[in-house]
Amino acid sequence: MALWSFNRAAPGSPRSRGNAAEDAALAHLLRAGLTLVERNYRTPGRGGGEIDLVMRERGGTLVFVEVRARGDATHGGAAASVSALKQRRVVLAARHYLLRHRTPPPCRFDVVAIEGGCIDWLKGAFDAG
Repeated sequence: MALWSFNRAAPGSPRSRGNAAEDAALAHLLRAGLTLVERNYRTPGRGGGEIDLVMRERGGTLVFVEVRARGDATHGGAAASVSALKQRRVVLAARHYLLRHRTPPPCRFDVVAIEGGCIDWLKGAFDAG
């Protein structure tokens, strides 16, 4: 876990706070040795999915990362806010993303939960099944 300053009442739009959370998550993952492949990948059309960060591990595994930030653990906290519906949308977007690969590489779905000033990286937080 790493410290990060997140204040629910911080000025700015939810989008700007979300971008700040993604920036913090990205910096954390880069320090851990992952490389950024793409940020905010969206499927075309309405009702599709979005992937906050697409990263690559040194061994070649693609890591699809959902970033969630909360000021505190009320209502289940940041990690618990990744609902089954959100997971399905991330998986949908990942499948669409992988269409550009002739042979898809190994993949994993992670969550970076930012809560109460700490970053918690949950590797393999959910799967495509």
